[in-house]
Amino acid sequence: MSEQAMSRRSLLAQSGGVLAGLALADIARAYPARAGETLVPWIDQPPPSPNPAVANLRTWEELDSWITPEDRFFNVAHFDRQRIKGESWRLAVGGLVDKPLVLSLADLKARPRQDVVFTLECSGNHGFPWFATGIGTARWAGAPLAPLLKQAGVHKRGIEVVFYGSDSGEGEAHSVDGVLKVKQHFARSMSIEDAMNPHNILCFEMNGRPLPQVQGFPVRLIAPGWYGIANVKWLSRIEVLDTRFMGNFMAKDYVTLREERHGEETVWTQTSVGRTLLKSAPARVMRKGDAFRIVGAAWGAPIKAVQVRIDDGPWQAANIDPSKNAEFAWKFWDLDWKAAAGEHAITSRAIDITGKIQPAPDDPRLTGKRTYWESNGQVTRRVRV
Repeated sequence: MSEQAMSRRSLLAQSGGVLAGLALADIARAYPARAGETLVPWIDQPPPSPNPAVANLRTWEELDSWITPEDRFFNVAHFDRQRIKGESWRLAVGGLVDKPLVLSLADLKARPRQDVVFTLECSGNHGFPWFATGIGTARWAGAPLAPLLKQAGVHKRGIEVVFYGSDSGEGEAHSVDGVLKVKQHFARSMSIEDAMNPHNILCFEMNGRPLPQVQGFPVRLIAPGWYGIANVKWLSRIEVLDTRFMGNFMAKDYVTLREERHGEETVWTQTSVGRTLLKSAPARVMRKGDAFRIVGAAWGAPIKAVQVRIDDGPWQAANIDPSKNAEFAWKFWDLDWKAAAGEHAITSRAIDITGKIQPAPDDPRLTGKRTYWESNGQVTRRVRV
């Protein structure tokens, strides 16, 4: 990722304590340190961001809660971070619909409520050595999207739903007069079928409290199972189209470029970033006397198993926390380890319920990828004991 691109996103580190309003069990039962355990730090800490405007996020060693407190949650902005008053906010629903709608925040809160525990990951996470913790899990709450679209009455000609944020910036467009500088709002789209998924919500709460400003207050889209880019913040307009939407963040930016071999020919493919991919990562190593324990997380698909490899040894089955079983949330895992003195490499891989395995770094789907998006290869960390 270029420094210019990352400065445009302005990833910010968040810091602080525990969020009020969460159930204590959510915080306490996520493989916390056992009595007498101490942390063994990784020796391969991420380097500083190459751009002073971009700060590293919280370290994986601090992963100690299944639900991520809002002040530890990563946030990304592509244009300006909006500051909107809840009482003045309106959401317009239009385009190819029978009955255009305009809703206030009070209108939205008066509708049936739905919540979902969802692990949100930036599609650039692990795309660079210095950006490795763009992920968090929250309990998101709001009004279901599908009933609202049905109330508006989507035309049969409609094939695409576009979600517009209030944030805007300058972009470029080519015309007969050359390159034009144009104002554009952040926008992402989904097919009608994807938008009608019953899990999608127009979210106004995070972890039992109003959505934080940096997370899109007063309302954002939450689309469980999709990378963060699809979960539009500061939502202002929803529009149904009869054609594919090819905005900047669908067709130009957030596009994965891959080199593929078809016989003797090299073919380049470009795909828009969409659903989250299967992934896992070691989070920390704990020590009590001569006993060690490796702790990590897995996400991106329904997880069947997690395996861990020490150095060049065999893959070992990790224990998965059975107390947390939300469909769209990460699973925490741990593995007891009898470690020999010295430096060690620890690698994890997730396996989903269909048998798909998180790819190794030499997998052709990764070696042929030329962009930093959707980097879901196996993560290796190094530790000295």
